Amino acid sequence: MNWHLKAFNDLSLHDLYDLLKLRQEVFVVEQTCPYLDADGADEQALHLYARNNADEMIAYARLYLATADTGYSRIGRVITHEKVRGQKLGVEVMQRSIDYLEEYTPKAPIRVGAQVYLLKFYQSFGFEAISEEYLEDDIPHIDMQRKAAQ
Repeated sequence: MNWHLKAFNDLSLHDLYDLLKLRQEVFVVEQTCPYLDADGADEQALHLYARNNADEMIAYARLYLATADTGYSRIGRVITHEKVRGQKLGVEVMQRSIDYLEEYTPKAPIRVGAQVYLLKFYQSFGFEAISEEYLEDDIPHIDMQRKAAQ
């Protein structure tokens, strides 16, 4: 398995196509949630993804570094391909995401907008709820935050 972290302008067309395809397969089709995945935010993000030996994208997360305006870093669009679920790849993509954000912005907390059914998963990484439950695209979510590394 090969891991990559790229800014939007460093993604190849092949990378971009594959990450959009994977996100649509899971978030739109599998979760039957019609929404605009290409939301205009990809250009400001870092894109963390893994490809297997057959060059298939099998894990992905979208990362945002803290800014003076936000004061926190953010992880979003965390996803694993259906065929690799149960192999702890979700744990690996989350840990790598946290590691990168703590390396680049160690004094900033990290936030996620978590689907409620994954609450315990995110808690296992030190995230704590900071909002009430809310609906996003008809799916229950909750905002969570992990304390800054420093």
